[in-house]
Amino acid sequence: NGDAANPACRGIEGVLEAYHRSLRSVQLYGPTNFAPVVNHVARAAAAVLDGSQYFVLLIITDGVISDMAQTKEAIVNVS
Repeated sequence: NGDAANPACRGIEGVLEAYHRSLRSVQLYGPTNFAPVVNHVARAAAAVLDGSQYFVLLIITDGVISDMAQTKEAIVNVS
């Protein structure tokens, strides 16, 4: 949602709103390293033990993933 201190969105509508807002405000540039973001979101999701929340990680990119091997490993590990 653009707020690093409170990144929660309310429902699918909130996710879509955050997506549309990001299209207008995010400036894309490299290098593109996804593994740290995947791992960060996975740690946040793992902290919610009661199943009361779900987590959506939307990655928007304009080019080559700089850490492809690490990103694949992170996705496999957190799945």
